[in-house]
Amino acid sequence: MDEQPTTGILDEFQTELVDAWRRLPNKGFFFILLGIWLALFQFLGNSTFGYLDTPSLLKWMYILGSSRSGEGETDDNQMLIAPLIVLGLFWWKRKELLKQPMTLSWPGLLLVGLGLLLHIVGYRVQQPRISIIAMFTGIYGLMGLAWGPKFLRASLFPFFLFIFCVPFGTLSEFITVPLRHLVARIVEVMANAMPHFMHLGIIRQGTQLVDPDGHFQYEVAAACGGIRSLIVTIMLAIVFGFTVFRSAWKRIVLIALAFPLAVAGNVLRLVVVIMASKWVSKDFGMGVHNNTITSLLPYVPAVFALLWLGSLLEKKSAPTEVPQSTPTPTGQPTSGASAPATAQDQKVPA
Repeated sequence: MDEQPTTGILDEFQTELVDAWRRLPNKGFFFILLGIWLALFQFLGNSTFGYLDTPSLLKWMYILGSSRSGEGETDDNQMLIAPLIVLGLFWWKRKELLKQPMTLSWPGLLLVGLGLLLHIVGYRVQQPRISIIAMFTGIYGLMGLAWGPKFLRASLFPFFLFIFCVPFGTLSEFITVPLRHLVARIVEVMANAMPHFMHLGIIRQGTQLVDPDGHFQYEVAAACGGIRSLIVTIMLAIVFGFTVFRSAWKRIVLIALAFPLAVAGNVLRLVVVIMASKWVSKDFGMGVHNNTITSLLPYVPAVFALLWLGSLLEKKSAPTEVPQSTPTPTGQPTSGASAPATAQDQKVPA
C-alpha cells in the first residue's frame, strides 16, 4: 500500500523531467560545448602538483571537499554541498526558467572568453581558486550563449551559489581568528556564571579552555569557532531568503543573522562537550565532540531562528484586510462603523 504514493511521485517526477527536457531548446548545442569546456579543466585544470598530484581541477575540488581536516584546519565540505543545492533550486525554478524566451545569443561568448582568460591567469600563477571561478564563469557564459540574456538573468539565482565551491582555506583566517576568540570568551563567561548550579568552572587561555582540576583541555579550533557552520548557515539564509522573499532588505536581514547564529550554535556545542567531560570523563567528552549527531548541534539554532524570523517577516509584509460595510435596504451600513445616533436614539429615560 505504501508503494503507490512513492510510485506516483516518481512517475510525476519522470513526467515533468521529460517535459522540461523536451521544452528546453538548443540542449545538444549547450551540452556539447559544456563537455568540451569541462574537458579543459579535467586535463589542464590544476597546475599545483606539489599539493595534490592531479592535472584535473574537478578531482582537486572533490578531494579537497571530501577530505576531513584536522582540528587546526578549516573544512571545505560546502564545496560538495553547493552543486547539489544549485541543481535542486534549478529544478524548483524550472517553470519560471522555461517561460523565458530562449534563443542563441552570441554575446555569451564574452563571458566564456572572460572565463578562459581567468583560467589562464590562475593556471600560470598556480591558484586553483581563480580557475574554479573561471570554470563557472564559462559555464554561465555558455548558458547565455545557448539560451539568451533573459534566461541568464533569471538563472542568476541560484547559479551564484557556485561561489561556495571555491575553498576558503587560509583566506578565512581574518574571520576564523576573531570567531575563535569570541566563542572561547562566551563559553568561559557562561561556564563561570553558573558554577554553583552546573559546576562548569573553566579557565580560558587565548583560545584554549582548561579545566582547573586538569580533567580536560580543549583548543577552540577554526571549525569549532564557527567557520564551518557559518558557511552552511549563510547558504541556508541565502536559499531561504531568495526563495521566500523578493524584498532585498529582508534577504539582507536573514544573511546578516547567520553570523550570530553560527556563534550561538558553536557555543551550544562546546558547552555540551564541556559538560560531558566535566561530569563523566574526558574520553566521553571527546566522543560527544566527534559524534555525528552532536556535530549537528550548531545548525539547530540556525534552522529554527531562520524559520521563525522568516514567518515573522512574512506576517509583517502581509496586507491587513479592512472590513467593508455592506448597505442595508435603508442605506445604513451593517458592519464596520456604526450608524450615527439620531436625536430620538440619544434620549435617555429619566
